[in-house]
Amino acid sequence: MKQISTFGASAWQIGELHLFRDSDLKQLAPLLAACPVVQVEQGETVSDLHCARLYIVLRGALAVGADTRTGMADGTISKVLPGESVGEQSVLDEEANLNPIVAMEQSELLQIEAATVWRLIDESNGVARNLLRLLSFRIRAANAQLRRRQKLGEFYRQLSMVDGLTSLYNRAWLNDLLPTMVASAHDTQAPLSLVMIDIDHFKKFNDSHGHLQGDQALRTAAQVLSGALRPSDCAVRYGGEEMMVILPNTSIGLAQSVAERLCERMRQAVVFGDMRLPLPHITASFGVAALQPGQDEQALIAAADAALYRAKETGRNRVAVAAE
Repeated sequence: MKQISTFGASAWQIGELHLFRDSDLKQLAPLLAACPVVQVEQGETVSDLHCARLYIVLRGALAVGADTRTGMADGTISKVLPGESVGEQSVLDEEANLNPIVAMEQSELLQIEAATVWRLIDESNGVARNLLRLLSFRIRAANAQLRRRQKLGEFYRQLSMVDGLTSLYNRAWLNDLLPTMVASAHDTQAPLSLVMIDIDHFKKFNDSHGHLQGDQALRTAAQVLSGALRPSDCAVRYGGEEMMVILPNTSIGLAQSVAERLCERMRQAVVFGDMRLPLPHITASFGVAALQPGQDEQALIAAADAALYRAKETGRNRVAVAAE
């Protein structure tokens, strides 16, 4: 970056610069006359880590990255065009420009030191108003960008808690939400029931029909669960061929009825497009448990798992209920 002139000796006009519009140009001219006009080459970094300065693009364009101090440097770039400025905040908070500022092409910039910026503000209400408008716009833009990032972050957080094969919630979601649901049930003394589900003889199914059909069987079982539950209920892929249904505000008796309905729908579920193959294509075993006083989420899962084990031991394709 090299100085090629001063603003007073150049052909550039103050009125072309956004920061000085609607201001007394004759009043500002003496303050800007000695300010350097510098030339930067394409790809050259403009920021000076030791000085707080304001730069106004006279010719060319600058690329300004996110502030590295915020931890939000995610590749977002703002483009600064002729007449526009950058570095206002560094002058106001008396810190160096930490935003990466790079010339997108060979450019000419008006370089204004912090002390001169403050004199311009003191001398001209128009400069002060323009600066406030500019900062207001930047704040609005930053807030809008932050909201977009938050929405995107929430989208990816939700995506990370959904099983890619079945579209049910996964173990990460369960580990995050079930303790909260259990604590809420204890606090409100509302019933909470849990159903553990295991597709019967799934290894044999895979060996007989192949893993692609095995995946389709898992998707079909997940669709059975999702299609038969209330909006307040939650279906989870617990692991492998094991799934789970969480039933808030549901007593053990009602949870058993839900499990019986799911068991029947599983028998009727179609995995193979060739309907010459008789139903059931798959069956599942179900273990039902209800949250007991003082019980945590691990104990609740263990109770439902023990009931599931009994359902499998007594013939599979059935529902077993945990002893209260």
